[in-house]
Amino acid sequence: MTEPLFPLLNLSRLRMGIDGEGVTTLVAGAGCPLHCRWCINKRILREPPRELVTAAELLERVRIDDLYFQATGGGVTFGGGEALLHADFIRRFRELCPREWRITAETSLAVPMEYLHSAISAVDLFLVDCKDMDPEIYRRYTGVDLLLMRENLKELLRTVGPEKVIVRVPRIPHFNTTEDQHRSALLLRELGVTRLDLFDYVLREDSAAQ
Repeated sequence: MTEPLFPLLNLSRLRMGIDGEGVTTLVAGAGCPLHCRWCINKRILREPPRELVTAAELLERVRIDDLYFQATGGGVTFGGGEALLHADFIRRFRELCPREWRITAETSLAVPMEYLHSAISAVDLFLVDCKDMDPEIYRRYTGVDLLLMRENLKELLRTVGPEKVIVRVPRIPHFNTTEDQHRSALLLRELGVTRLDLFDYVLREDSAAQ
């Protein structure tokens, strides 16, 4: 079988409390189905990946922090971009890395459901970037329909349980309000979400000018 390759954009070590539990290494990959207005990674997503790596090659680069991962309950977080576009790679990496490492995926869930099913057995924690639960706000901000994310979220909660899912709901300047944010949180709780992260986007001047 051909080894899956990961389009590596960036690798950021020794992160704490940002991308999952414990000390983590963020592995950012190319590709995203959304076209978010204030995308913080817009520049690197337009650029070609630095390189294509195999799971074994990535493991060699990140195992330097094995002690930190095992001491803190951390591990590797796949982001980007959209982590679940590389579900086969994540599953292969899970086969090779120490079982004690926590594998986290940052995802919009705006991917075909088969990608989600492919990743479920390999991921310990899903960080879901919700944007907003209002279909019109979601479409204006991301450029795509809300339905796919919502259906994938329901399937994720059904298959892995709410304890393995953290849903992030931002207040986005010029797109939604605090009331919209709280309304989204209520709808998410009705779906079965128990772990919510509500926060505000802070726009840089160059982002606001785009």
